Amino acid sequence: MSSFEAQLFSEIDKLRVQLLNDVDIMAESQRPVREIRQDEILTRTEGVILGIVTSLSRDEVPVLVLPNRSSWANVSFDSAVGLQMSSEHSVTSVRSDCPSSVTKFAQILKILSVIYRLVQSNSYATKRDIYYNNTQLFGSQRTVDSIIDDISCMLKVPRRSLHVLATSKGLISGDLCYLEEDGTRVDCHPSSAAVSVSSNIGGISNIVSSAKFIMIIEKDATFQRLLDDDFCTKLSPCILITGKGVPDVNSRLMVRKLWDTLHIPIFALVDPDPHGIEIMCIYKYGSVAMSFEAHSLTVPSVLWLGLLPSDLQRLRVPEDSLIPLTKRDENKLNNLLKRPYLTSHPDWCKEMELMQQSKVKAEIQSLSSIAPDFLTNIYLPNKLRYGGWV
Repeated sequence: MSSFEAQLFSEIDKLRVQLLNDVDIMAESQRPVREIRQDEILTRTEGVILGIVTSLSRDEVPVLVLPNRSSWANVSFDSAVGLQMSSEHSVTSVRSDCPSSVTKFAQILKILSVIYRLVQSNSYATKRDIYYNNTQLFGSQRTVDSIIDDISCMLKVPRRSLHVLATSKGLISGDLCYLEEDGTRVDCHPSSAAVSVSSNIGGISNIVSSAKFIMIIEKDATFQRLLDDDFCTKLSPCILITGKGVPDVNSRLMVRKLWDTLHIPIFALVDPDPHGIEIMCIYKYGSVAMSFEAHSLTVPSVLWLGLLPSDLQRLRVPEDSLIPLTKRDENKLNNLLKRPYLTSHPDWCKEMELMQQSKVKAEIQSLSSIAPDFLTNIYLPNKLRYGGWV
């Protein structure tokens, strides 16, 4: 390694030593994610159906009870895990005799039957396949997506263990090779096009990488810009990944898989606005809706590399590149500052309070108003070299 490379990565190397020490401490507080056997999944599904049959035999109205996945009151915060569903959580009843819920009751039973056959035959289907299996019943793809998550939460089984796959929207590029479950070798080294994040993260094996760090990039446009500017070669070895906005589950699973395997620093590059900050928090601490899968989706070690609100002032980004906060932005920012995990991040709070005071936001592209190549050739290399993360 050249002296320039040694200087460039010295702060990152120090950070990794610190993270590895933290991993040893956190490992003691985290329970391992247990793989659920197929026969156990079938038994749990049969238990739901048995409950319905029992109700019918007693001339009672069949009711399905689902954990409430939309309430903050149902989650607790653990710094080693993130947002996780509390053991004492409220529930929602889906009745078969109520006009407002009878359709959902039928939809749940239909998808349960599909899942049972998939698990029993050890075959897989995509969420899209399930939707087209009965478009008239489901009405929309979003309905199928939500019910699959409801079933996953109800059975306490990760979605991937239900043999239901989702087409990934995320992209990945950099110093990384791995094997898919079917034996296909995937090479993510920089080329003309990035690689789509796998639809079956659980089936990935033989991960090989010498990357010094991973960078999560909020937007596809920024991701593509860094590829066009040959960022992965200039700051090699590294891995870039984007969920193209709010990340899908596969993108989050991939980041977690890489963290569990490589234990290298993971940085987030997001717009300095409430939406970008929330996306970063989803990667780091998870979301209320998926809190029941927190142990396999969150990466609490994620660090905020940029673009920081303080960077806008420090770099004197031109005022015509700044955007006034809307009322909706201000409300989101206020809500973010009330999140339970921010009490342990005073530096994040300072940045967000600065945004509140300045009443402006920006996009990462605003750095091009300083110089066209400022992001790739100046901003990111200096941030990484001098430890400019929070």
